[in-house]
Amino acid sequence: MKKDWKPGTMIYPLPALLISCGDSPENYNLFTVSWAGTICSNPAMCYISVRPERHSYGIIKRNMEFVINLTTEDMAFATDWCGVRSGRDHHKFEEMKLTPGKSLMVAAPYVEESPLCIECRVKEIIGLGSHDMFIADVLNVKADERFLQAGTDKFELDTANPLVYVHGAYYSLGKKIGKFGWSVEKKTNTNKQ
Repeated sequence: MKKDWKPGTMIYPLPALLISCGDSPENYNLFTVSWAGTICSNPAMCYISVRPERHSYGIIKRNMEFVINLTTEDMAFATDWCGVRSGRDHHKFEEMKLTPGKSLMVAAPYVEESPLCIECRVKEIIGLGSHDMFIADVLNVKADERFLQAGTDKFELDTANPLVYVHGAYYSLGKKIGKFGWSVEKKTNTNKQ
């Protein structure tokens, strides 16, 4: 038996992300977003949804650039803190002891402590209601070499203990149960998920 609820945002889990923005150290800022995702693979594009009253909204709208920084269990406190404190009142990089790195393709800094940083340039802003969606081209990705599989370009984010958000709470990922396409692979005694 299922109960009907009012329409709401119940697609979980989502990544818990730190978004960095600003074009100089004086206006660098960080804020937490979970309403984000991939929207196209060729060309590589993604989006973040941001409330217009957020301090970073104006910074991103002015500069039309940002960096998506994936987070880890080790970054959980900073990830939450940056989502409940305003850049109007706090220097978040400094207060959370996070290191702004110089991005290759955008003026916005990336977070050195993040395992994966995605440099983005805004292509379009769509007003949706409580949030505006910033649709962006992915210009560059910075991957921490510690999580690259030796001898390949395969990024193993699971070994970084990524942080996810589920309806008001943060979690780490559980155990691996399969890989893409495992349900249709020919099964042999040597096949492993």
